[in-house]
Amino acid sequence: MENGKEHLVEPGHDLTKKHEDPFIDFLHRIIRFAVKVLAILMVLVIVWGIGDVVYVLYQRINSPPFLLLSINDILATFGAFLAVLIAIEIFINITMYLKTDVIPVRLVVATALMAISRKVIIFDFEKITPPLIVATGVVVFALGITYWLISKKI
Repeated sequence: MENGKEHLVEPGHDLTKKHEDPFIDFLHRIIRFAVKVLAILMVLVIVWGIGDVVYVLYQRINSPPFLLLSINDILATFGAFLAVLIAIEIFINITMYLKTDVIPVRLVVATALMAISRKVIIFDFEKITPPLIVATGVVVFALGITYWLISKKI
């Protein structure tokens, strides 16, 4: 780590600079194009996700009892909201990858924490098994420790 940045590759060998080998430079351009396509697709997923949140809320509010949400309705809505927020975090990861030669490891771990937290929020405790709960707890703990270690200033 140098100046608080974690390098994706050795300095000077990133995808943002022109490579001296024309073939490698061509391959780098293909990869950058692929990442841009992924960014466009992620924006479409985000817009579609927002439409899904609106549709879920509309359906829940218009079904009897009208204008009331049950706890399951609220949890389904939270799940839809968090899925859109996770997609936004992934989009930010993609755009940071395009702009710099570093992988934003802390942001990636934070995104993973948000994703596993979403899973915990929408758990149906009547249907899941104890080993799944334990495994999820282990993942949350491991990601929390990882995030803490990455964030810790040494």
